[in-house]
Amino acid sequence: MTHFHLLLLLLSALITVSFSQKILRIFPGDTQISNGDREWINNDLFCDSWRLSVETNNAGYWETIPARCRGFVEAYMKGDHYVSDSEVVAVEAIYFARDFDIAGNGKDAWIFDVDETLLSNLPYYIEVGFGSETFNETSFDEWVDLAKAPALPASLKLYNELQRLGYSLVLLTGRSEAQRNVTEKNLLFAGYKNWERLILREASDIGKSALIYKSEKRAQLEAEGFVIHGSSGDQWSDLYGPPTATRSFKLPNPMYFIK
Repeated sequence: MTHFHLLLLLLSALITVSFSQKILRIFPGDTQISNGDREWINNDLFCDSWRLSVETNNAGYWETIPARCRGFVEAYMKGDHYVSDSEVVAVEAIYFARDFDIAGNGKDAWIFDVDETLLSNLPYYIEVGFGSETFNETSFDEWVDLAKAPALPASLKLYNELQRLGYSLVLLTGRSEAQRNVTEKNLLFAGYKNWERLILREASDIGKSALIYKSEKRAQLEAEGFVIHGSSGDQWSDLYGPPTATRSFKLPNPMYFIK
C-alpha cells in the first residue's frame, strides 16, 4: 500500500469520527429529549422537532410542554402555521370523504372530537401558558361553562361539507354529561348544527382513559349499524383503539396530551 493510500485511509477515518461525534452531539439519543432538558444549539429547531415528535406520537406520554418551547408554541398556535396545518388536514379529509357512495340510510358516520377539533380553547390556553402549566381541571371547566370557545375554521368547513355529502355526524367528547347543555350551546354559538348525536362521559365512564372510553363508544355505534368512515381528533386517544374508522385524521395540538 502506498503512502498516498495510507493518507487517504487516515483522512477518511478522521472525517468519519468527526461526523459521528457531530451527529451524537446534535441528536443525543436519550429519554431527556422529549422534556427539552438536554442542551440544544437552537431552541426553535429543537421545539419544531419536538412538535413533530408529539404529532407523530413518538413523544409518548407528556404532561407539559418543555419550558424552553413556550414562546415557540405560542407563535405556532397564534400564527399562520397552525391555521395552515389544520386546513391541510381538513382538505385531505374532504377528498377522502368524497370517494364514498353514501347509502342514504343515515348510517354512514363521521366522528368528531370536540375540544381542539371542532372548538378551539386557545383563548383559555393563552391565559395558562399554552400548556406550560400543569392542567387545572377546575379552571378549564369554568372556561367551558362560558360556552365561548370559537370554531376551528377548517373543521367547520369540513363539518359542513360532510353534512352536504350526507354523512351522519357523531360528536364524541371526553366532557362529562353534566356539561351537555353548555357544550350544545357552545357548538351552536360556533356555527355547528344538526349533528346526529353528541356523546359525553356518563357516570360509568368516569375514570376510564380516553382511549378506552372512545373505543367503547365506537363499538356501540357499530353495534347499532353505523359504518364509521372517518374520524377527526386532535389526540391519538381520539383515534386509536378498536374499532377504528376506515381512516382517521389527526389535527395538530402541541399544547397537551390525553391518554
